[in-house]
Amino acid sequence: MAETYTEEEIDAMVDQLLAEVPPSSVSAQEFLGHQFDRGLGWIHFPVGSGGLNQSPGLQSRINRRLAQAGAPSMDVRNVIGHGMIAPTISVHGTDGQKAKYLRPLFTSEFIFCQLFSEPGAGSDVASLSAKAERDGDEWILNGQKVWTTLAHLSHFGMIVARTDPDQVKHKGITAFIVDLRAEGAEVRPLYQMTGEAEFNECFFTDVRIHDDDRLGAVGNGWNVAITTLMNERVSIGGQVPQRGGGPISQAVSVYRERFSNRNDAQALTFRDRLMDMWVKSEAVRLTNMRAAAARKVGTPGPEGSVAKLTHAELNQEIYELCVDMLGLEGQMFSSRYEKIRPQATGMGSPDLPKAFLRSRANSLEGGTSEVMRNILGERVLGLPGEPRNDKDVPWKDVPRS
Repeated sequence: MAETYTEEEIDAMVDQLLAEVPPSSVSAQEFLGHQFDRGLGWIHFPVGSGGLNQSPGLQSRINRRLAQAGAPSMDVRNVIGHGMIAPTISVHGTDGQKAKYLRPLFTSEFIFCQLFSEPGAGSDVASLSAKAERDGDEWILNGQKVWTTLAHLSHFGMIVARTDPDQVKHKGITAFIVDLRAEGAEVRPLYQMTGEAEFNECFFTDVRIHDDDRLGAVGNGWNVAITTLMNERVSIGGQVPQRGGGPISQAVSVYRERFSNRNDAQALTFRDRLMDMWVKSEAVRLTNMRAAAARKVGTPGPEGSVAKLTHAELNQEIYELCVDMLGLEGQMFSSRYEKIRPQATGMGSPDLPKAFLRSRANSLEGGTSEVMRNILGERVLGLPGEPRNDKDVPWKDVPRS
C-alpha cells in the first residue's frame, strides 16, 4: 500500500526542492531532473517514474507553487510527450522502457510525438495499414502517418502498426516507440492556413525497431492506443485555468478596451455574447476540476471526450467573438502567413486573428467533434452504435479505397 501524503507534506517537499535546487541557479533541464527524481514530476506515477503514487489532483498544486517561485514548467515543445505518451509508457511500458524514456521525456531531452492517423485511417484509426513485420529481435516498419503534431522537433514517436492482417482490424495492431532519426524515417511539413507547419506527414521505409521498443504485447496495440487517445482528449480539453483565465480572458480584454463605456446596440450585443461565453467557460472549468479530482490513476474515463468536445467548440466561439469585436482589424493577420516550422503548438496565441484561424483545427485534432459525440452517445448514454459491417472481418479482407 502506497504511503499517502498530506498537502502540507507535499508543500514541504516543494519547499525543499526550491531551497536545495534554486531555479535561478540551474538550467531548466537540471531543475526538471531534480523535480522528477523527487517524485514531483507526475505525482500520480509510481515511485521511480517521476511520481509518488498520489492523487493526480496534487500535481496542479505542485505546478502552481513551482510557477510562483519562477521554476521552469514542462516544455510546451514536448506537449505530446508530457500529456499523452508519458501516461501510456507508465501504464503499458516495461521497467526498462520507463527507465529509458520517462526522465528524459520529462526534462524534454527526448521530445515525443504520436503517430496514429494515416491518409486512409483518420477518424477510424483501427483501419490503419502501416505494417511492421518481425525479423528476429527486430521489426521492419513500412508505411505513412499524417497530421503528426511537432514531429519535426521529435526524437521519438509512439506508433501503431499492423502486425497481423489476418486478425480483425482492432486486434492485429501493435504499438512501438520509433526513432524518428533512424535510417528510412522521413518527416515532411504540412502547412496550415496560419502559414505554420505544426503538423507533418511521416514516411517509414524499412525502418528497424528493436523488440525492446515494442510497447505492450504483440497484437495489443489498440488497447495501448486507447490509453493514449483518452489522455490526449484530457490533455487537449481537460486543462483547469484560473477563474476567468484562458481564451475567455482575451475576449474580456478586447471588450473592456473597445466597448466597456458604450451602451449602443452593438456594444450590448457583444456584452450578451461575452457573458454567455464567460458562463460556459466557467462551467467547463468547474467540470474539468471535478473530473480531475475524481480521476484515478490509469486510463481516464469518458469525461475526457466531454472536455475535448466542449473545449473545441467553445474555443471557436470565443475567438469568433474576438474577431467580430476587432471589426476590420480582425481581418488582418500580423505574421503575413509566413511559412515556418514552429517550435511549439499554436494554441493560445496573443495574435487574435491567428488564434481564430488556429481554433478551426480544435474540432478536428485529437478526434473530430462528430467522433466525440459518437463516443459519448454510445459509451455514456448507452445509445445504439452505428452499424459496423467490418467488425468481424479480417483486416486483409476489408475493402479499402
